[in-house]
Amino acid sequence: MIGKLKGLIETISEDHLILDVNGVGYVVAASARTLRRLPSVGEAAVLHIETQMREDSIRLYGFLAENERDWFRLLQNVQGVGAKVALAILGVLSAADLAQAIALQDKATVARAQGVGPKLAARIVAELKDKAPSLGAADLGAPIAGETPSLRDGPAHDAVLALVNLGYAQPQAARAVAHGAASLGANATTAALIRLSLKELAQ
Repeated sequence: MIGKLKGLIETISEDHLILDVNGVGYVVAASARTLRRLPSVGEAAVLHIETQMREDSIRLYGFLAENERDWFRLLQNVQGVGAKVALAILGVLSAADLAQAIALQDKATVARAQGVGPKLAARIVAELKDKAPSLGAADLGAPIAGETPSLRDGPAHDAVLALVNLGYAQPQAARAVAHGAASLGANATTAALIRLSLKELAQ
């Protein structure tokens, strides 16, 4: 199994690229967003690879960031989402945008991807809300060094819980929400806190 490739970009096409690794040209499928963000032809690139093996073929899917590859894998756990649809979603939404849409149960944003209708978008946000990796969600009420009391109740608490359910570590989520709460003030809503926190975590 191939997990990462580092080489020179030989060509960039509409739905894939060829990466020259020590004289071997690997055909790597990628989302439109990834292809737009690649270096120019002839320049070096590092891609995180998802290898999918079938009886009659081996396909490589490339991503510039590991979290994009993780979302690609996770999306395909939803019935009706194959590699093509997963790439289409990641072609219009960054990992942070997708996480925000799922946290806010925003079906319309997910439905912007080609091949994703309203019913499939609803299924994606509903199923991934529970299946996204959870790190320490059960310990959410435990004290955190530097945590402000407001993070243990109200909109801030709900925002931290949503981020933890999306796979962020509790201290990391708490820090982001604390920064968001300080910026937005006492009347911040859960949705606004999630949105601002995800932007910070994506940096």
